[in-house]
Amino acid sequence: MTVKECYEQMGSDYEGVLGRLGSEAIVKRFALKFLQDPSFAQLKESLAKNDGEEAFRAAHTLKGVCLNLGFDELFEVSAELTEKLRERKTAGSEELFQKVSQKYQKTVTAIQGLE
Repeated sequence: MTVKECYEQMGSDYEGVLGRLGSEAIVKRFALKFLQDPSFAQLKESLAKNDGEEAFRAAHTLKGVCLNLGFDELFEVSAELTEKLRERKTAGSEELFQKVSQKYQKTVTAIQGLE
């Protein structure tokens, strides 16, 4: 799969990220590097522990990474979750986390198609 097809599969703006990063090779390199980013795992773990501080930090990091890489759908849901966790309280975040999990899996599956 091409990088453009990968971005289309995950519902993201390839042209926008290409304009920011400058070349398809760089876009691909950073997209593949996302597979090693620990922020989603940290988010999942901290929510399981009801650690609002760490959950907020992980959600915020995930949101920023997605914004920089142009992962639009995952960015949108992680931004919603970040706002929900802004007060460092995990109660009521389950539904939003499920949305993040679904978009995260969609994104990872698309990126794995590049390898």
